[in-house]
Amino acid sequence: MSETIARRRFLQGLTAVPAAALFESAALVQSASTHSRHPAATTQLSSPKVSLNVRDFGAKGDGSAVDTAAFQTALDRCAALGGGEVQVPAGDYLIGSVQLRSNTTLRLDAAATLRGTPNFDDYAVTTVRWEGKWIPGHIALIYAIDAQNVAVIGAGKIIGNPAVAGRPRPGSPRRHPALIEFIRSNGIHLEGFSTEYKSMWSVHPTSSENITIKNLTIRSTGGNGDGIDIDSCKHVTIDGCDISTGDDCISLKSGRGAEAYAMLETTEDVHISNCTFADSIFACIGIGSETSGGIRDVWIKECKFIGARTFAIYIKSRPGRGAFIENIFADGLEVSNCAGGFLRLNMANSGIQDQDPVPGIEGIPTARNWRFSNVVVHDVPKLVQAVELDPRKPLDGLWLTNISGTCKEGIFLANARHVVLKNMHVTGYSGALLNTYDVTGTGLAGAQPMPPPKPPAEIPTPATPYKLH
Repeated sequence: MSETIARRRFLQGLTAVPAAALFESAALVQSASTHSRHPAATTQLSSPKVSLNVRDFGAKGDGSAVDTAAFQTALDRCAALGGGEVQVPAGDYLIGSVQLRSNTTLRLDAAATLRGTPNFDDYAVTTVRWEGKWIPGHIALIYAIDAQNVAVIGAGKIIGNPAVAGRPRPGSPRRHPALIEFIRSNGIHLEGFSTEYKSMWSVHPTSSENITIKNLTIRSTGGNGDGIDIDSCKHVTIDGCDISTGDDCISLKSGRGAEAYAMLETTEDVHISNCTFADSIFACIGIGSETSGGIRDVWIKECKFIGARTFAIYIKSRPGRGAFIENIFADGLEVSNCAGGFLRLNMANSGIQDQDPVPGIEGIPTARNWRFSNVVVHDVPKLVQAVELDPRKPLDGLWLTNISGTCKEGIFLANARHVVLKNMHVTGYSGALLNTYDVTGTGLAGAQPMPPPKPPAEIPTPATPYKLH
């Protein structure tokens, strides 16, 4: 890593919350949750210049004829005429991948269903993100690349085909298609529709900005498939969504290893509110484990977590990622039916190690300023599992305030500084409420000592420094 990049990385890590802010009152959590974001962060739909109908371009909508060409022709013409809406009236439309151009809205009638074909050849091949790396793969059923002001709205349905879902395999190395995907786009608005797709991601914006995702119903149960993956994106609003998935309901990430660390595409300014989450394989909200571009400034407010295979919220990374996860604020949460518990923090060993990890102390992610307030838990197995924190870079600033409800076990915490525990009103647990190793802060009286967790292995410096290639 060159000195210029390393210095830029270090300086960026200092620009968020000043160190003094770690010691302010718990009221900061509430004020942060109502933080006024960048004015461009909320997308606005302008009045359409033209309004076209896919039926006028030959779409049948009978569930058997492939309507890809009709959709693409309508979308292309809409963009060529200066932008506007492409209307999809009632019908069952079988399509392969279609591309939205700038200033174009795809509007779905409540009785319209877009259904993906079962043929891989119907999904365009380009360079896409997969597990934090840019690789060749099939683009999504509905996608935009390098576009401005694009939208999919309306009360219809978008259904992916299970025949093209899944993960790359030795005999099929290309990434499989997501359902909805945006790459390097600015001004994205998704609202009102429902999706069904299992064993692959449903909504995946990457390297994009100013994104609004509102009132979606997302279903991906029955296979390993995230609901919404926010991947190296800025200024994101997710509000009023009902998400039930076979993997993370929402995953925040920013790339993996030296490639993403050099590119420095941070996921930041993400607001998640008024959502309901249920997960059957992993967590409801996963922050990481692909974090090499950094993740910062995340607000989670007034959400219900009604089921998870592991934890309601899981923050995760590992040495070799580098960068940071900082300024995570959660307030007004209700948690039930989570098989692991409410919160897990794992900065030691989560996710696949990259072929080109960031070496040495620079490769240990910085964990800073994570705050959780006004949380009600209902009979969770464990309140907080947070022993997998690297002693070489301890978590700096963990606040747990106004936590109430019932749990079977309490808080297990190691390698943390400036911890604040206040107004803990949980019952039903066995053993000590607080179990610690190498923790400093306030509200720690009565903690039960724990043995030291095993530290993660160091990442050696390679003989040849990594270069983007």
